[in-house]
Amino acid sequence: MKKLILSLIAISTLSLMSCKDNAADKVKAENVENATERDAQEVVYPTLDFEKKTHDFGTINEGDVVEHTFTFTNNGKAPLVITNARGSCGCTVPSWTKEPIAPGETGEMLVKFNSRGKRNQQNKTVTVTANTQSGKETLQIKTFVTPSANNANAGSPIQVK
Repeated sequence: MKKLILSLIAISTLSLMSCKDNAADKVKAENVENATERDAQEVVYPTLDFEKKTHDFGTINEGDVVEHTFTFTNNGKAPLVITNARGSCGCTVPSWTKEPIAPGETGEMLVKFNSRGKRNQQNKTVTVTANTQSGKETLQIKTFVTPSANNANAGSPIQVK
């Protein structure tokens, strides 16, 4: 019985291997030429060049809503499309030009920061996703938030006598 099973396995293996065609014989020369031409063409990307990537609001009061407009230029050779921009938390909200930015043109990204419930030093980022070669750029905002009067003692231990 074992010899019969081994024989069937050997015959099956040999028959499967004999059906193998040479894959190189199936490649068309025309397709190779087209692929070579396509790969030789230069790939062009837009660029997302910000005038500055960091903004410091200085010292603000808790509850203030501040905003800054980041200006950028497309110095690439293709239209720039920003597909998404996301703040590192819900307190940082970006808005941007939705239309494609032509090469040589400028655009703006408005970033708003709501300091409600925030205290002390705050560092937030905005991640911008676009059709550039790297695909992502990062902006940063900073501020120091002074606690409001009704929250000035929050976090301080309460002394009971």
